[in-house]
Amino acid sequence: MQLNVKGKNLQVSESIRDYAERKLSKLDKQVHELTRVEIELAVEKNPSVAENQVAEATVWLKGHTLRAREATRDMKASIDELTEKLVRQIREDRDKKVTKRHIDKHAHDDGPVKDDQV
Repeated sequence: MQLNVKGKNLQVSESIRDYAERKLSKLDKQVHELTRVEIELAVEKNPSVAENQVAEATVWLKGHTLRAREATRDMKASIDELTEKLVRQIREDRDKKVTKRHIDKHAHDDGPVKDDQV
């Protein structure tokens, strides 16, 4: 997995970068090694927004793209919740593919019904 961490309206510290990489390593087992993941960490400047620590991620998979956004009061909590969302999305995507593969396989196994089989 190719991970790119960048900041918007903030300088990404080494500790936050390491934390994001460690948390998003959960995805590494579920995606191809060439899958590109980009995470953008931002701080909302609007004082009326209490949950101003935002983490957004884009995962480019084969065939389509997954996106997730999470905002909390703490950047590490945002990264945690973002990771959970991405893991769930990737798991659902993989399950859809497996189910479709099983349905297609069983459809071809049955074949046409002959008169003497009925």
